[in-house]
Formats: sequence, structure tokens, C-alpha cells
Amino acid sequence: MIPYGKHQIDNTDIEAVVEVLQNQFLTQGQQVPLFEQALCDYTGADYALAVNSATSALHVACLALDIGKNDVVWTTPITFVASANCIRFCDATVDFVDIDPASRNVSVDVLKQKLILAEQNQQLPKALIVVHFAGVSCEMQQISQLCQQYGVKIIEDACHALGGDYQNQKIGNCRYSDISIFSFHPVKSITTAEGGALLSNQIELIEKAKLYAKHGVTRDSQLMQTQLDEPWAYQQLTLGYNYRLSDLNAALGISQLKKLDSFIKQRRQLAYRYLEKLQHLALVLPSELQLKSSACHLFSIEFLAFDRKQAYLAFQAAQIGVNVHYMPVHWQPYYQQLGFKKGDFPISEQYYKRTLTLPLFPDMSIEQQDQVIALLENLLQ
Repeated sequence: MIPYGKHQIDNTDIEAVVEVLQNQFLTQGQQVPLFEQALCDYTGADYALAVNSATSALHVACLALDIGKNDVVWTTPITFVASANCIRFCDATVDFVDIDPASRNVSVDVLKQKLILAEQNQQLPKALIVVHFAGVSCEMQQISQLCQQYGVKIIEDACHALGGDYQNQKIGNCRYSDISIFSFHPVKSITTAEGGALLSNQIELIEKAKLYAKHGVTRDSQLMQTQLDEPWAYQQLTLGYNYRLSDLNAALGISQLKKLDSFIKQRRQLAYRYLEKLQHLALVLPSELQLKSSACHLFSIEFLAFDRKQAYLAFQAAQIGVNVHYMPVHWQPYYQQLGFKKGDFPISEQYYKRTLTLPLFPDMSIEQQDQVIALLENLLQ
């Protein structure tokens, strides 16, 4: 079986984890802060908080921005459900911004018109969660300029995009956002087995997120509401969660991060090869310009005439693990119960009906890729 995505682990990764198992604390040791600093060094962000999943990171990001029951937050329909669920975790209202058909990211034009209308109706969102789909950055400078006009905070869901670039700088530096989020799930750019991170250039947001991620508890005497003489004392200042990352996970992340650029290079080479070999077929493909700066997490195509389900079944029969990213979030039963319906975001829906994600991972062989290409050619020619 050729999977659509997979991690790449070598002996240095294994040795890093074994070193922690044999000689160090398994939790709350030195590896997590070292991993957080390594993420800052790589992306250029000032501060980082590592947690046990990107979903946790999205949740505490919303909490750090004081998103609550009376607030509205927008995101994109073409994403994993966690990008919207984190808003609901805070009991806030979700709405969506349709995508640009070329980038599959939030459409700047649609966003502009939606903000104008929201201001007229006195229903502006408190925040916007953009998603860098497949590893291609949203148009962050334009989005930032728009959101600043209306006082809207920005969270970058960069779970697909670690290692990618925007304006010749690493995605995640928070130049045009309040918070950036990464995922370290095994199919992402690097893995910690499970894990995520929240990055920001605003220390107050990181400190608030850290409090929520660690039970709402602090040992910092300067943060305590009353001064306690006991040296072991701690105080719970708010209702928090146990979203901590273990040192085992962090050690793997540190080792993986050292190989990130080589992983991205391999992904881009494979993506360019797909582009070269498939351009003669009746497909919508990513552009060469997009791939140049993308983290190339996914290689998603769109069929112009061929039935997508038939193609999916043909790949499955050939033991090739294609996938679909994503069913629009507003089509999910939970969000339909909130009042969304089919037809609400037509560009996202058209994209979903035609798309298929082809296998792409750093150690994918040319022979494996040729199997994927040959099957597509047989289907479409």
C-alpha cells in the first residue's frame, strides 16, 4: 500500500527519544523548552508554546484572545474540522469565508466584501482563523491590512505549512498575525508522534495560552493573587486544561526539526514532478509559483470531467492510498444543526466535488510516484 502521507524516522530520531527514556525526565524536563526555542529559531517568531496537539493549540489560542460566548469567529470551509471546532469550544459563533479557487485558501475578495457587510450589520468577527491549505500561504499581508481596518485578530492555522515560505520568510513568524499554529501529526512536515505548537510575537498571549494549557495553574509568585510563604506553593488562577507536551515528544521534534528543510526539498521535488507529468491531463493542478514557496504537505488535484469517486475506487483497488481534503466543514452534520446548509459557500463546494489528494511524502520513491501517474493516465486518456 502506498499511503497518501507518512512520517520519516531514522536512527537519530530513535536515539533522541531513547536518550530521554534512559537519562532524563519524561515530562516537564528540558526537552520541551528546547523544542520551543528551536521553533522560534527556525520560524523567526519571538515565543512558542508546545502542546499535545494542534487542536489544543487552536483552543488555547482562542482562549488567549478572550474569545467567548458573545463573539463571532470566521474560518474557511476547506479545512479539518478542528479549525472550526476550537471556536465552538469557546462557545463562540462560527462563520465561514469562501475560498479562492486557485489557492484553495480564504479569498481576499470574499473576505473584503464579508467584512463590509458585517460592519454594516454590526456583526464583525472578533477573529479570523486562516488556513494555509496544502502548505501554500494565504495572502497574509492583504488579509492583515483588511483585518486591521476592522479590529479583527488573526490566527494562522499553519498546520500544513511548517517549512514553507511567505515573502521570503518562514511561515509562522507572526509578522501578519497574532498567533500561528503548527501540527506535528505523523503526516505533517515533521512529527512528534502527536503534538502541536502555538507561536506569537506577543508575550502576553503566550503567557495566557500557557496558563490555559497547564491546568490554569502557576508557580510564578508575581502572578499569584495572594503571596504565599510556602516554597512549594502554586495557585490555580483560571479553569485550564492538561495540554502539555511530553519530553519524549519534544525530543523527537527537536531531532525532526533539524531535517525539516531536507524534508521540504524532497516534497517540492516530488510535487514539481507531479506537475510536469500530469499537466497534459484534464486536471486542475497547483501552480509552479505556489509550489515554489509551499511546504507541499498535500498535492491535491481536481478532475475536470472524470468522476472523482470512480478514480478513488480505482486507486484503492490498486493499493494506492489517495484521500480527499476536505469535505466542507459546513456540510458536517454538527454544523448543519447550527444552521449551515449546502450551497452556502459554492466555491468550496465545487472544489470538494472534484478534488483528490495524491500520495506525497519525503521518502516516496520515483517508482511509487510513477505508479500513481500511470494509473491517472490510464483513467483519463
